[in-house]
Amino acid sequence: MFHGSLRWRVAFSYVSLVVLAMVGLNVFLSWYVRETFLSNLRTHLLVETRIVASEAERLWQASSTVLPWGDLANRYAALLNTRVTMILPDGVVVGESSQPADLLESHLGRPEVDHALKGEENIQMRFSTTLGQEMLYSAVPIGYDTQIIGVARLAISLADINNTVNTISSTILVATLLSILVTIILAILLTHYTTRPLRELTQRVVQLSGIPAITTVERNTHDEVAQLENAFDQLANQLHIQIEEFSAERGKLEAVLSSMADGVIIVDPRGNIQLINRAATVIFNLDDPRAAIGLTLIEVVRHHQLVELWLKTQKSNLQQVATLETSPDRLFIQCIASPLGQALPGSILIIFQDLTRMRRLEMVRRDFVSNVSHELRTPLASLKALTETLQEGALEDPPAARRFLLRMDNEIDNLTQMVQELLELSRIESGKVPLKRISIEPRELVSLAVERMLVQAERAAVQLKLDCPPDLPNVSADPTRMEQVIVNLIHNAIKFTLPGGEIAISAVLNQKMVVFTVHDTGVGIAPELLPRIFERFYKVDRSRSGGGTGLGLSIARHMVEAHGGRIWADSEIGHGSTFYFSLPLA
Repeated sequence: MFHGSLRWRVAFSYVSLVVLAMVGLNVFLSWYVRETFLSNLRTHLLVETRIVASEAERLWQASSTVLPWGDLANRYAALLNTRVTMILPDGVVVGESSQPADLLESHLGRPEVDHALKGEENIQMRFSTTLGQEMLYSAVPIGYDTQIIGVARLAISLADINNTVNTISSTILVATLLSILVTIILAILLTHYTTRPLRELTQRVVQLSGIPAITTVERNTHDEVAQLENAFDQLANQLHIQIEEFSAERGKLEAVLSSMADGVIIVDPRGNIQLINRAATVIFNLDDPRAAIGLTLIEVVRHHQLVELWLKTQKSNLQQVATLETSPDRLFIQCIASPLGQALPGSILIIFQDLTRMRRLEMVRRDFVSNVSHELRTPLASLKALTETLQEGALEDPPAARRFLLRMDNEIDNLTQMVQELLELSRIESGKVPLKRISIEPRELVSLAVERMLVQAERAAVQLKLDCPPDLPNVSADPTRMEQVIVNLIHNAIKFTLPGGEIAISAVLNQKMVVFTVHDTGVGIAPELLPRIFERFYKVDRSRSGGGTGLGLSIARHMVEAHGGRIWADSEIGHGSTFYFSLPLA
């Protein structure tokens, strides 16, 4: 019965605790009553013994003969209703109230007597062989002029005290049994009413989970708690299965949203964001997608066109499309807003497609066609004019015909160079240019290009200086390709440096890279034009507008980057320009 029901187990436990407490209290009270009686008895007996000893001392002082020890013992025994014994220092009993003194043996060796003969008051509780019962003894020394002349000992039987203590203990035991009986009745009633809500809750859980009341779950007990545990286990299993299914679906949705290149935002009817993926946070420069949940659309996107798109979609309940440009990143975004209908009534799904790259590619394509058309127009127009001039009679003038043919040859050379550079740039950008990289000293790499450009520098009255320490570590590079880069940079520096100027080529170690520098004292480049000088066909206006196809620096940039390096420039109008590029160590 106790194993099968929580009510009986709780009642049994409660009653057991009360029984243990009551038994312990009974034992303690019995011990306490006995000890209290004995303590009071010791105190009174010791006081009475002191009185007898004091009287004996007084009589000894007043009498010059031997004291009447027996009369003193009998008199005080009658007054105090105790056994009085008078003992000399040698242990001889000279006065005894219970029997003749001469019949008693020496009392030396009695604990209380020995302590008294040492001058100490003492109380002992022990069994008396003379009287055959448990006695309480009190002994006090009798002294005269610092001399112990005897011992006064009083004794009282503990039989009466034991009887009194037993009576009180019996009373306490009866009260304890009655208390236990009342406790059992109350425990049964209390546990019955206490566990009733638990039983009712179990039934409700069983009904909620739709499982039978008897389950196959193994339990050590079959009480109300075990039944409730079984019901909760079944309910938890069903919930766990549903949660796992929901988690799997949610995981798939989050994986899809996270991997999407397009941004996704779901806005509820009040304009608050309910869902946002990482691509959308990148577009709108948000740190954490979770921080945007619950914020309004305008707080997150900060673009009035997008808010108007949402309002228009909500009002018309039809899909709407709009394009906008974000700031400060200047991204070109196509926004598609669609109502979610019955799935989420009133909510709007907004998809953001980043068309920036496509737009830039389109702009690059248009610029490329425009630049190529522009670059081809001049030599072709010149060739057309020279051809018409020759057709109109210049062929009859041999010196003029030779001069026109020479100009036509120069224009054809320019066209050929442009086509070759375009092909070279196309091959580099497509990764089809094989790099034969070797370990080579930076000084050797620079010296090859400087030697090639010495004649051109002398012709332009420009001084070339090489400052490359011989102890620099080797770099990993294709000598032919990097020589082409350095020659291009030196050629540009010579072209835009006035006669008498100077061009310095140097190299330094910077962490795991060697940085090469080409510095000239030419006319310089405006700072706002520096970001574009490495674009295809770009030519700096004014002082740097003459000559060239505008492809050299673009080829140099792609070649350096193919080696794993970087190229950049610093310049100031009137103070020359400095071009840098880095190469990794071998």
